Amino acid sequence: MTPRVGLLVGREWSWPPAFLEEVGRRDAGVTAGYVKLGGTRIDEPCPYAVLIDRISHEVPYYRSYLKNAVLQGATVINNPFMWTADDKFFEGTLAAKLGIAHPRTLVLPNHSYVPGIVPTESLRNLVYPLDWDGIVAYVGLPCVLKDAHGGGWKNVSICHSRDELIQNYNESGLLTMIVQEFIQWQLYVRCLCIGQEEVLPMNYDPNQRRYFVEHDHLGTELGRRIVEDSRKLVRALGYDMNSVEWAVRDGVPYAIDFMNPAPDMDVNSLTPHYFDWAVRHMADLAIRLAKNPRPQVQEMRWNTFF
Repeated sequence: MTPRVGLLVGREWSWPPAFLEEVGRRDAGVTAGYVKLGGTRIDEPCPYAVLIDRISHEVPYYRSYLKNAVLQGATVINNPFMWTADDKFFEGTLAAKLGIAHPRTLVLPNHSYVPGIVPTESLRNLVYPLDWDGIVAYVGLPCVLKDAHGGGWKNVSICHSRDELIQNYNESGLLTMIVQEFIQWQLYVRCLCIGQEEVLPMNYDPNQRRYFVEHDHLGTELGRRIVEDSRKLVRALGYDMNSVEWAVRDGVPYAIDFMNPAPDMDVNSLTPHYFDWAVRHMADLAIRLAKNPRPQVQEMRWNTFF
């Protein structure tokens, strides 16, 4: 039976068809197509050897389906159990445990809660009011306030004063927020990481949200450290498709954000040069895993990395 690769996608129109065309062009004995779902039964067999997930963080039903698929023996990129458990504060702690430079970070209690939470009864374990002076003393100013589970630069604020930090926190609603030291960078690098091995460091300007095709933007030693540390992070997380962002200050790369299990792979942002790299390496990965299955049931052994 020919191994099948299934693709779960949302509102992206360049990478998915290019990927499917690339897999078909290889004629490697593997087929690829879009997954079609209409309700999933318990213990339902999965017809796919590999599933590539680009959208389950926004469509919860897909996440439930993918967990079932793992139990049926499919390889899911990325592992839905790890993606469900992940958040930016955990990742910061993981980076620290791995000896990777990371900005000072603090996770905050939620500002608001769902109906049924009575603050005087339900929140007896929380200290109130928060020690904002202590928080600012720890992370410094300016600082970054952002959603611990977010992405795509949503719900991110650069705060230049204690009052601005409190104001933005008061507007965060039900979100769990982290506050983080702002790294005044001289160079910013976004690495696209495929298969826990291939790492593409790209010169990126987060202010312009723009990539620059420059092949010599990193020196030998800095480039080696960024690539090696990116591999450490994605291997510890078990992510086969991720991007890792580095802010370089005084020659030291700080891991700023690496919870990107559905990284940007659009041709209009990546540029055609980097887009082609993403298409080719994702096709390599999907074909390899389809032919040589890698069961994920026993993954997520972080202790082996410490």
